[in-house]
Amino acid sequence: MNAVAAEFCPPPKSLLRSCGRAIAEYRMIREGDRILLGLSGGKDSLSLLHILMHFQRHAPIRFELAAVTIDPQSESFDPSPLIPYMEALGVPYHYVREPIVSLAESHMDNDSYCAFCARMKRGLMYRTAREHGYGVIALAQHLDDLAESFLMSAFHGGRLQTMKAHYRIDAGDLRVIRPLVFARERQTAAFAAEAGLPVIMENCPACFDMPTQRQHMKELLAGEERNNPQLFRSLLSAMRPLMGQGLEAALGEAQ
Repeated sequence: MNAVAAEFCPPPKSLLRSCGRAIAEYRMIREGDRILLGLSGGKDSLSLLHILMHFQRHAPIRFELAAVTIDPQSESFDPSPLIPYMEALGVPYHYVREPIVSLAESHMDNDSYCAFCARMKRGLMYRTAREHGYGVIALAQHLDDLAESFLMSAFHGGRLQTMKAHYRIDAGDLRVIRPLVFARERQTAAFAAEAGLPVIMENCPACFDMPTQRQHMKELLAGEERNNPQLFRSLLSAMRPLMGQGLEAALGEAQ
């Protein structure tokens, strides 16, 4: 790990503006919130870590920030270098090891490996938040992710649906926020590269042995954007009602 990178890196103003706008519009952070960031070690979650650290230092609202990493114990993905990195940053950190790969082989029914893994990781994040008293989980999906999910849902599920910006989970005790919903993937990639963030590449054979629906949508959107530079602005306008679903419940009192 690059020792120089083990310090706070000021995010660019463009990322701060887009995240600040999303946080304000969807009222994601309240006074006294205890936020647990899902930190995979990818460019997006590492970028969001430093963005939230910036807001923690400079925003008028006071909140606590911690992070959790779920280690699926896969030979192709080792996020353990994040442990000394987070210690150097001084951010409270929870590193959860769970044999998701072996569990998938014995417990997976009709799900894809990716769906099983995502459900397991989400459950472990919820458990960690509850055990340590965090009421908000921050996830790092960006506008590109939302657009891909939107097309996948329409093309393959026959539904108008995408990821929500801010919602309360079904159990009622945790809120989920996505501060990057107005940011583009190229913004987090540029920040991670310029700041020298210690990005950990995930190389799961189940995900990369064959092209996924999401990768196909990513390529489709990239081709369309070359012909229409305003594509993502239009998609954001179309998705806004879907992104805001669940907001009213999230803003209500905890169950």
